[in-house]
Amino acid sequence: MSYLEFVGTVAGAIAVWLSARANIWSWPIGLINVTLFFFLFYQVQLYPDMFLQVFFFVTNLIGWWRWKNPSQSEEDKKHELRVSFVSRRGLSIFMMVGVVGTFVFGMLAKNLHEFFPMLFHKPSAFPYADSFVTVMSIVATYLMVQKKVECWAVWILVDAIACYLYFAKEIKFVGIEYLIFCFIAGFGLWNWTEEARDVQ
Repeated sequence: MSYLEFVGTVAGAIAVWLSARANIWSWPIGLINVTLFFFLFYQVQLYPDMFLQVFFFVTNLIGWWRWKNPSQSEEDKKHELRVSFVSRRGLSIFMMVGVVGTFVFGMLAKNLHEFFPMLFHKPSAFPYADSFVTVMSIVATYLMVQKKVECWAVWILVDAIACYLYFAKEIKFVGIEYLIFCFIAGFGLWNWTEEARDVQ
């Protein structure tokens, strides 16, 4: 295991635990995690995951700001963004984005080494499964930035598939982290559901 994998994994575990507790410090700690994982995923040819870290970097900054600066109607007791549920229509849109996005991104990932051989010397290891993880992580992160309960249900699915990918690519410490993330996401789903019901 490399220092990159170890430090990135520890930072990620702390950030996810803080997110499950709706703690705003999850965002700055997440910045450390995604920066290190960008380089790790390049090393193991999980290119969609590598690109995802760029998205995560930007959304960690946005999420940090969004949670800290809600409108008055969105504020909770801590003067932060309150937890809420997604509409049925919104859920349908996110599911459609997941299916279409996985197909499109998977096609791109499958051919990335042919489009840019100087950057990507080997083909993507699991183009469609990795693209599903990438696209649905984007969906889950968007929902998390908005503090929507359903983000945790999406994270459970994403983390389970990511866990398999990381074990298959021999980055087992990250695989164990994502297995733990499944349980933390379960806690997050329960905790945020309770918090959203308390607000209603």
